[in-house]
Amino acid sequence: MAYFFISAAHKSSGKTTLSIGLTAALCRRGMQVQTFKKGPDYIDPLWLTAASGRPCVNLDFFTMSQREINDEFGRAMATAEIGVIEGNKGLYDGLDLDGSNSNAALAAQLQAPVFLVIDARGMTRGIAPLILGYQAFDPNVRIAGVILNKVGGSRHEAKLCNVIRHYTDLPVVGAVHSAPELIIDERHLGLMPSNESELAEQKIARLGEKIAEQVDIDRILAIAAEVPALDYVEQPEIQLPAERLRIGYPRDRAFGFYYPGDLQKMRNQGVELVPFDTLNDPQLPPMDGLFIGGGFPEMVMEELQANVSLRREIRDFIEQGGPVYAECGGLMYLSRRLTWKDKQCEMVGAIPGDVVMYERPQGRGYVRLEETEASPWPMVPGCASGAAGGIAAHEFHYSALENLDPGIRFAFKVTRGTGIDGTNDGVVYKNLLASYTHLRDVGGNYWIERFLAHVIRCRDSRTK
Repeated sequence: MAYFFISAAHKSSGKTTLSIGLTAALCRRGMQVQTFKKGPDYIDPLWLTAASGRPCVNLDFFTMSQREINDEFGRAMATAEIGVIEGNKGLYDGLDLDGSNSNAALAAQLQAPVFLVIDARGMTRGIAPLILGYQAFDPNVRIAGVILNKVGGSRHEAKLCNVIRHYTDLPVVGAVHSAPELIIDERHLGLMPSNESELAEQKIARLGEKIAEQVDIDRILAIAAEVPALDYVEQPEIQLPAERLRIGYPRDRAFGFYYPGDLQKMRNQGVELVPFDTLNDPQLPPMDGLFIGGGFPEMVMEELQANVSLRREIRDFIEQGGPVYAECGGLMYLSRRLTWKDKQCEMVGAIPGDVVMYERPQGRGYVRLEETEASPWPMVPGCASGAAGGIAAHEFHYSALENLDPGIRFAFKVTRGTGIDGTNDGVVYKNLLASYTHLRDVGGNYWIERFLAHVIRCRDSRTK
């Protein structure tokens, strides 16, 4: 077993492009590659999942305990030959002043060798004090090598390597030259989701080829093998319940933000997950409940509007008391209408409010919620709604829900973050709960079992 951590001096240094390329290059060697992403993120993991053929696992100090991180990491690595951990932002960046939430803290906890990606544009001799400072800042972090990125050419590469060799003891394990084929289109939530890109497979393959040409993968593998044995608790044996629920969920160009671990936990509870296409399917599949995750509905809002029959079916399902949980993009889709760039399109119309897209984020980062009495989900033994500090989760939205009808009930009070209005989140209407917050079934917030209990209760009440 072997693994390594890809981090950087600062964000937008090219970590994700390199992580995708390295993953693809390792897979081309026939290796079983398990990818990980530090922090709450959907987009980078979509690309890493596509590159590896295995679900990418998020590791996040805000929503998970250290024990939980170790267990999730160890279980995922149990069937892999090599692990690729992609950091977020810079190596020492994190939520807390003491660095306990940083990439460095995660690398130290897992005892993972770190390869520091440096955006080398405009740099020569100045790269040495940067590297020396990163090496000296935290002795618990093992920076094992440098990957130069966005190098200007062979002369630039030679100068940088000579400087690093003269002033530091770190090997340069890669020098990736600037090239248009190494660029992945970006938009307001970061890298374009791979589930939208019809050319994703070709892009990933090309990245794998270019990275294999410019990075010493053999040396990386040798360093990655110098890791200790993992300490983790194996997954307990799963006993599937006799009751089998069908949960519909859209998986298409509009919606694709789902944590693979959460979907797997639904399957472990005996759920049959039924995907459908909000752009092309005229009807909902037969189902007991509906889960609409996040995505970019604004990018295809005219197509969503054009599918009148499906919008009507979803609205009727909600009006008839069907249990639904929607997050962010799902909330946008269930609103009355969506406005973006002087265009306005009709949406499902179940939520009595309108969504407006803005140029700047309206809510961004970690959130904490306190559950209210309006929450429709029943309490389930052993499934607390968050620890003493409330539910730990995250949000990232450029839209706002406006013109809400008076008297709307909310499932959550926001104690950190924005939510819908800075104070509340989680619109409750009949058996629908829709929020800007993204939940994850970890850290004491075991929402899946509660949602499924809600689905069962709604189904049983309809059949009486």
